[in-house]
Amino acid sequence: MRAAIISVGSELLLGQIVDTNASHLARTLAGLGVDLYYKFTVGDNRERIQQVLRDAVARADLILMTGGLGPTDDDLTKEAVADALGLDLVNDPDVEARLRERAAQRGRPVSASMLKQALVPRGARIIANQWGSAPGLIVDHGGGTIIMMPGVPREMYGMVEHGVVPYLRERGWIDARMIRSRVMRIAGLGEALAAERVRDLLGGSNPTVAPLAHTGEAHLRITAKGTEDEIARLLDEAEARIRERLGDAVFGTDDEAMEVVVVRLLGRHHLTLAVAESCTGGLMAHRLTNVPGASKVFIEGVVAYSNHGKTTLLDVPAEVIERHGAVSAEVARAMAEGVRRRAGSALALAETGIAGPPQGAHSPKPVGLVYLALANAQGVRVEEHRFGAEAGREATKQLAAQAALNMVRLYILRNAG
Repeated sequence: MRAAIISVGSELLLGQIVDTNASHLARTLAGLGVDLYYKFTVGDNRERIQQVLRDAVARADLILMTGGLGPTDDDLTKEAVADALGLDLVNDPDVEARLRERAAQRGRPVSASMLKQALVPRGARIIANQWGSAPGLIVDHGGGTIIMMPGVPREMYGMVEHGVVPYLRERGWIDARMIRSRVMRIAGLGEALAAERVRDLLGGSNPTVAPLAHTGEAHLRITAKGTEDEIARLLDEAEARIRERLGDAVFGTDDEAMEVVVVRLLGRHHLTLAVAESCTGGLMAHRLTNVPGASKVFIEGVVAYSNHGKTTLLDVPAEVIERHGAVSAEVARAMAEGVRRRAGSALALAETGIAGPPQGAHSPKPVGLVYLALANAQGVRVEEHRFGAEAGREATKQLAAQAALNMVRLYILRNAG
C-alpha cells in the first residue's frame, strides 16, 4: 500500500498557515503501518489540482486530500477530482438535508453556495462531518482510492478518526505490523547533551531513537515497528533506558506539556501557586490556565511590566529597583515574596528579564537576561538565565516561561516527598 497526501490551498503555498493536516495524516498513516511515499501541496486552481492528482494516482494506491471542499468559488477539489476521473457531480439528498438542518439551527438562510457542498462525485461514499458543514468523500478509481476531507483541522482530525481509519480497516489495508512513536520531552538539557547521554541508543534499528530540538525543551523520539504487543514492549524498554540516563530532566511524554505536568504535581502534593511576571507578559499564567483543573492549584497571576507595577502590585521596594535595576536577582526575589504574601499561596514564581532591546535606549544588561525566583515558606531560590539576543523577543518569552515552570516542577520532585 503506497499512500500520498495532497494538501490544497493557496494559503499553504504563500506561507500564511502551516500545514498541520499533512503532519497529522503522516503520523496516523505511520501508526497504521501504511507507507506514505509522497506529499504534494497545490494552490486553489482546478488545472493544477488535476495535474497533481494525475501524478499522485500514477504513483500511489491511496490518496488523501485536504482542503477545497467548502462553499466558496475557490473551493475546487471535488470538481477537479470529478473532472479527472470522468465523474458527474450529483446532489446528495442526505447531505443537503443536513446542511438545511444546520442552517436552521443557527437561524440562517440556506444559500446556493452552502448547498454547493451537497454536490458529490457520482458513487462517492460520504464521511459525515459532525464538526462542520462540508462532508468528506471517498471515491474508488481503478485499483485505488481517493479520500477528500475539509481543510479545517478540527473537522479533518475528526473525519480521520471516525471515517478514514474505519474505512482502511474495512478494506484490510492496515498492516498487522504497525509503527508507533513515543516522544520523550526533556527540559534543562539541550538537544546535544541529551543525545550525548543516550548516544548508544541512537544507532538502533528497532526501535530507533532520534533527537529533536524545540523551543525550551529537547525531544527524543522513539519509533518501533511490530505488533501492538511488540511495540508496547519496545517503547517501554527504550523509555526506561532513557529515563535512567537522563533522570528528572525527562518531564513528560508525547502531549504532556510542562504546564500539564506542573499542575498535576501541584495537585498531587496539595500545593498552590501564584506567579508574578514581567517580560513574559502573562505567558506563565496563560499556560497554567490552559490546563483543566488548574483552578484548584493556581491562585493568581500578576503582570508587573513597569517599575511602578512592581512597587504597587508586588510591594517591591523602590530602592531595590534603584540600586539593582528592574532586571536583577534582588528584584526577582522581592517579586516572588510579594506575590506569595499577597496571594497566600504555598509557592510563588516570579520572573523579570529583558526580552528585547529597549526602544531608543541602551541597557547595560544583555538582551535575553532573565532572573527567575521561586518562593516558599522557607525562603527564595533565584536562578539566572542568559538566552541570548539572537533568540528574539517571542522565543525569549517562551524560554523564560518554560524554565520557570520547570523550576517549579523540579522543586516539587526534589522537595515535596
